[in-house]
Amino acid sequence: MTHPPASRNYSEQQAGSLRAGDHLILPDGNRSAEIHRVDVETDDFGTPAMVLATLSGGGVLRIAAGSLVRVTDDAEPGTPASDGGAPGTPTPSAADAPEPPASGPSPELDEAASYATGSDGIGSAETEPDNTAATAVVVPPQPVAPPAVSGPSKADLALIPAPDGTPESVVEAAAEAHPGAVGVLLLSERLAKGINTKSGSCLKDLSDLAHELFVTLKDPDNALAVADLLNVLPFDGNPDRWASVEAALALSSYICRQLGQDQRAGIYEKLLRAPEAMETDPFKARINAKVRQRSLNEPNLYDKEIFRSIDNANPDAERDWRLLRLEALLFLRAHGGSETIGAAELERRIGNELESVRA
Repeated sequence: MTHPPASRNYSEQQAGSLRAGDHLILPDGNRSAEIHRVDVETDDFGTPAMVLATLSGGGVLRIAAGSLVRVTDDAEPGTPASDGGAPGTPTPSAADAPEPPASGPSPELDEAASYATGSDGIGSAETEPDNTAATAVVVPPQPVAPPAVSGPSKADLALIPAPDGTPESVVEAAAEAHPGAVGVLLLSERLAKGINTKSGSCLKDLSDLAHELFVTLKDPDNALAVADLLNVLPFDGNPDRWASVEAALALSSYICRQLGQDQRAGIYEKLLRAPEAMETDPFKARINAKVRQRSLNEPNLYDKEIFRSIDNANPDAERDWRLLRLEALLFLRAHGGSETIGAAELERRIGNELESVRA
């Protein structure tokens, strides 16, 4: 004899703390099922919003991340418990279960199937002979995740020259090549104290120095040497630190294209796009791709800020905004353009911005 749901031993916890192996009491309150895998979807601000609990017996439950759910420890692993039998009783297979009545499943079964599949009417529920409780949920197979885009190989990375000495000596050599450049002097003095690649401010100084060397001083060789200190760093999941690496990779790609080093430029572009291939969940990968494409199609090119600086006769502010616009255009160029701005147009706009900020 089974216990009614009210007498079942259970505890409450937030959906966001669910883990594989937990036995979750299903939305009908009568059954429990073991969780096979837990995925979390975040909102556009990066906050956990939806928990996707894949059940061992099939089906996926969609639960708001902040919801309280009940978990139980009175079911054997991998076997859902129902009121129609003792916990741990094997679930009848499709061949053993009776055919559903001609009138179709009851509203309760429809609701249970909808909860488990995350959709309306997709999947079917097999029932006990008295139609009082669903014992299994059949859902379509999950799509196979597409293979991740491969990043640069060791042979590719060999095309990026190793630094000539320590990172500090690379910066010192760049500074010595431009003794009268105040911007280079200030950045190199800060970096001479020690380059820490875990420091976001240090990475930003290196990226700024590479841009200063190329954009202002027209020194592509030293700019590439400094940028390569960043270019070989992998994506560590921190967007703030990666922004500096991303800017260095985009600059390096453009410089190499201008120098006719297309193969080396392609390596930088692969490295720039490497984080995009890290998501293995097909649904999240599709959403990320849509968001990324939208940002490429609608980039912020700081038009209002530049026009405001021109109207206010503030050339210093105008130059700062144009430098930000140049970085955005270089990023687009490293992606091969977008659906709204092609590569040829990007080349023209980048040339215009370089001419403006160098004037």
